[in-house]
Amino acid sequence: MIRSTVHKLVIEDARKASSIADHSVDLVVTSPPYPMIKMWDEVYSQQNKRIRRALTNGKGNQAFELMHGVLDRVWKQVDRTLVPGGICCINIGDATRTIGGHFSLYPNHQRVQQQFLKLGYQCLPSILWRKVTNAPNKFMGSGMMPTSAYVTLEHEWILIFRKNGRRQFCSDVEQANRQASAYFWEERNVWFNDLWQLPGTTQQLSLAGHRSRGAPFPFELPYRLINMYSVKGDTILDPFLGTGTTTFASMASERNSVGIEIDDSLGKFVLSQISTEKALVLNQYISQRVKQHEHFARGCEKPLNHFNAKHNVAVVTRQETRLQLRFIDSVEVRENEFIIHYTEVEPIIPKVT
Repeated sequence: MIRSTVHKLVIEDARKASSIADHSVDLVVTSPPYPMIKMWDEVYSQQNKRIRRALTNGKGNQAFELMHGVLDRVWKQVDRTLVPGGICCINIGDATRTIGGHFSLYPNHQRVQQQFLKLGYQCLPSILWRKVTNAPNKFMGSGMMPTSAYVTLEHEWILIFRKNGRRQFCSDVEQANRQASAYFWEERNVWFNDLWQLPGTTQQLSLAGHRSRGAPFPFELPYRLINMYSVKGDTILDPFLGTGTTTFASMASERNSVGIEIDDSLGKFVLSQISTEKALVLNQYISQRVKQHEHFARGCEKPLNHFNAKHNVAVVTRQETRLQLRFIDSVEVRENEFIIHYTEVEPIIPKVT
């Protein structure tokens, strides 16, 4: 059976999200512009002029709160669109900065947690994303002399919130789809660890007439979260689309997606990336999951007493026996949306229509 998913790109202010219906989203995976990171000052100042004045006048704490006030309006839209039992995953880093002559940490992750607690969400255990880096310096400030050196921030947070209790899968169809959406035992052991060591992505987009955008999160990050916290056919929302990493991870995971971006040029950029080459890369990634499991099974000392007939592999648990990974077969690109068709057989060259 071939399954299709629909992926929509919406150009609008995420603080309004008027095109997204109430309770139409199953999972949110996003990474907003980090407050108090200098490269995002202009983005926030355009949405609230008081932010620029606060920064100019050396009022760091006031600017920090005003920037999060902008994000608070987005989180309210997330709450409106998320289904009961849905989950929201937010990748965000804290910021360090000298303003008004004073160096300080601005704890973005704590401020976001406070807002979601106010919205009534359950706060689930967070994940620390420790970026793999070759940077030799492990401090900032006065070198070898106490007391004015500061540790560097080499990690970001993946905050996880749940709305209104655990999600229920009641019908036989829902249960079967959940079983097909399972992950391998060894993947579970890595994914549900609270420390992820993944390389950061350094990508600069210089789009004529538009601001530069940089450092999207790596594909592996949203791909894991989508497979951990949703099932096939779910709708994934990213209110800060950027370069579309969450959209591509949704495509590879057989989920629908909606991406919101205020900058029209970035929406056009994402659409331009929907190509034969991109689909082929995603298929290779999906295929690699099966190959990695086969390698694990050959070297596993633990008894593999169960069998997954779809992929012709032995597995550790009964829950893995109906796991099924499909491949992208073809892509239909339309205005501001595209439809992905899937097949059980990995195609050599996906067709683009």
